[in-house]
Amino acid sequence: MIEEATGLVLRVFPLTETSLIVRWLTRDQGRLATVARGARRPKSPLRGKLDLFFLADFSFRRNTRSNLHTLHEVQVQKAFACFRLDVSRLQQAAYVSALVESTTETDTPLPGALQLVIGFLELLEREGPSALWIHAFEIKWLRELGLLPELITLSSIPGTRQILEKLLDFDWERIGRLRASPQQREEINHRIEGILQSQGDALPRGRGNALAC
Repeated sequence: MIEEATGLVLRVFPLTETSLIVRWLTRDQGRLATVARGARRPKSPLRGKLDLFFLADFSFRRNTRSNLHTLHEVQVQKAFACFRLDVSRLQQAAYVSALVESTTETDTPLPGALQLVIGFLELLEREGPSALWIHAFEIKWLRELGLLPELITLSSIPGTRQILEKLLDFDWERIGRLRASPQQREEINHRIEGILQSQGDALPRGRGNALAC
């Protein structure tokens, strides 16, 4: 049976000389892994439709014996071309992708996850990189996972609590207008980093590069 989904490409890597494995974050099925057979052939109908951070509608046949399903058709909605032209934007997008992969399981629905990631990518595309955008995504993601403790009440620097509240509750458009002092950003980073480290493997290596952008 063929199923349909809307998803964002989180990772693409070769399986054979002609095929690819594509990992998606989808709206309804959570994180999925698919094999794109023949996608590396010059005349494949999938060629040019599978790259990092492509948002697409796609169809696949579910494999009942493994987590690797068979990809059929792909219709790209948005390619986020800026991430192939700007290293700083790419580093922040790649970190968010790695964080999503390290904190989720395949074929496990997570309501709101796809829209949260898309909102972050659109902010990054529109405003350019900022450590504050990374912190906003991290605490919103922790809330999505049900792992956000009483972070906001722990701040000691004046104004930091208010910024944390806004990062958590504002939509992406309003977050794009926020500003924080170096001291506030340092405390926010310290608090969030501690929470992520407490989750074991939830701190990808690319976080330092993403925050340095």
